Amino acid sequence: MKKLTGKKILMVIAKSKYRDEEYLEPRKVLEDAGAVITVASSSFEPVRRHAGAHGEARCADRECEEEDFDGIVFVGGGGASEYFDSPVAHRLARGFFEQGKLTSAICIAPATLANAGVLKGKKATAFPSSEAALRTHEAIFMKQDVVSDGTIVTAVGPQAAKRFGEKLVEVLA
Repeated sequence: MKKLTGKKILMVIAKSKYRDEEYLEPRKVLEDAGAVITVASSSFEPVRRHAGAHGEARCADRECEEEDFDGIVFVGGGGASEYFDSPVAHRLARGFFEQGKLTSAICIAPATLANAGVLKGKKATAFPSSEAALRTHEAIFMKQDVVSDGTIVTAVGPQAAKRFGEKLVEVLA
């Protein structure tokens, strides 16, 4: 029996250079559990993954509303830095968090959550280059592959992508 039947997840990818594994592996785990995935980006143009393949956004991030989803996943990779200071990304992160919904990010993307103010006093992890952003915004930085604190789930990078997906399912179920 699928645990997440009827759950809707918003996955936010950068318009270029998002990490394939950090998108594809959690997505597969979520879909295998019955979740429905919507992909959002800042552009409707074909999106370039880290490895050079293309992906496609189904909605513009600025048009997404947290009321329509049960959780959000900010996908990492070098391009995820476009969301670090994005008012749209911050609105989404705060909206999901304030409604007690899954609010998650992998690789460098937890810096977006930190900059949005949702990691203050929360345990979290990220790719080493984002550690300072988390600490600056008073997150409790953990040197672990995957960390959950309530409805917040963060992961360190591609090597943790599958476990990140599994933790997302656990928190959503």
